[in-house]
Amino acid sequence: MYLQYLIIIIYTIAIVLIFMYALAQLNLLYNYLSSKKKRDNCETFDLNNPSEVPFVTVQLPVFNEMYVMERLLDNIALLDYPKEKLEIQVLDDSTDETIHTTKAHIEKLAATGLDIKHITRENRVGFKAGALKEGLEIAKGEFIAIFDADFLPQPNWLKRTVPYFKDKEIGVVQTRWGHINRNYSLLTKIQAFALDAHFTLEQVGRNSKGHFINFNGTAGVWRKECIIDAGNWEGDTLTEDLDLSYRAQLKNWKFKYLEDVETPAELPIVISAARSQQFRWNKGGAENFRKMLWRVIKSNNISPKTKIHGLLHLLNSSMFLSIFVVAILSIPMLYIKNEYAHLRDYFYVMSFFIISTIIFFVCYWFMYKNIYGSGFKKFFSYIGMFFTFFSIAMGFSLHNSIAVLEGHIGKKSEFVRTPKFNIRKFKDNWKNNKYLRKKLSSNVLIEGLLMLYFGFGLYSAFIVGDQGGDFGLFPFHLMLCIGFGYVFFKSLSSKV
Repeated sequence: MYLQYLIIIIYTIAIVLIFMYALAQLNLLYNYLSSKKKRDNCETFDLNNPSEVPFVTVQLPVFNEMYVMERLLDNIALLDYPKEKLEIQVLDDSTDETIHTTKAHIEKLAATGLDIKHITRENRVGFKAGALKEGLEIAKGEFIAIFDADFLPQPNWLKRTVPYFKDKEIGVVQTRWGHINRNYSLLTKIQAFALDAHFTLEQVGRNSKGHFINFNGTAGVWRKECIIDAGNWEGDTLTEDLDLSYRAQLKNWKFKYLEDVETPAELPIVISAARSQQFRWNKGGAENFRKMLWRVIKSNNISPKTKIHGLLHLLNSSMFLSIFVVAILSIPMLYIKNEYAHLRDYFYVMSFFIISTIIFFVCYWFMYKNIYGSGFKKFFSYIGMFFTFFSIAMGFSLHNSIAVLEGHIGKKSEFVRTPKFNIRKFKDNWKNNKYLRKKLSSNVLIEGLLMLYFGFGLYSAFIVGDQGGDFGLFPFHLMLCIGFGYVFFKSLSSKV
């Protein structure tokens, strides 16, 4: 009897946490729609006036990027900005032969008059954060633009972002990520779906009301003074971008998010690469919650509402843990519901929380139609994409929950960067990518067992109760079975 009540208590707490997160998303949707009615009247630099053109350093932190390095350098060389006010730092931590090919390519670009430097270091301490910090020490720019190796900014990118720094309180300008291989596969489509929600609904919804947002690690510009004032880059979490973002905003620096400036990039095309990226992001989020919790709560510079949004933002990745708990306990709850009649009222109350799914459905629709357009055909396509996304996202919940738990308990792990593919150039032989992990994740077998477990949940719907079954959780268990099945079989078939 005590076990049943323990299951009910844990299940209820997880359901309520998901509901609270859904309400926060609904508030962000309201903020997002409200922001569309406002005009941006920010004062900006006049870059046609040479005296107003600030010096900019572009930092390119790279590590063993054989397949995209040439594309990156050639693209950055096309940036339309006065050469006498532009410096490019290639912060190269590579340990393979690309260190030599990159150096040769940089020398060729430098010969054209471009101020570009190849900066290497013998000790990779701090990983990406360490490279950025070391480059900052010798950077000539007043402003620091950062791009990861798979990002391809348009030539006018600096001219569309740097002018906003005329407001001396702005410490960061962040742009929206685009996806050059959005439609490559189902895996890339669901990644794009999730990122699009973050870069529309969440970033705009928070930024428009002055709540904390995060620099996304790339495709943004920092004021050098802001980085130093906030304590500089630190490598004690896996998401150094989120860490520095919160430290800067706690010091009253403003962030400016530009939804209309899209910076194209490449999404991981194999599940092992998506796994490593998801693990880093989710563990880093939990690490930053652990690091920033009391700083946010104790801050006298921010409103209670901004504190709530900030804490929920830092807990974003922990929602995977709540979802995983609800999923695992849903089958025991199905049997408890049909064996203990005196709990019937409790289950009637709990059915209210289906509204969480409805809230997510509504919120994501506004994101989807902003990207793809509206109309009946688009809406029906959205319905399919929404449930496909949620199914596969739940299929990642074990993997991501482990990452979150490791982050919360303070277990340290190495920064594992996501392998890049340059699929347009290497579309026929990407499987030979030398940076791919060749071993299956140890979690894959458990994910296969979870597929069977939720298959049993589907079977249970037919046999519980005295009235011919209970199908209330059938759609949920179907999505979980499909999600874990997709992750399991995709992992096996890719052999990476």
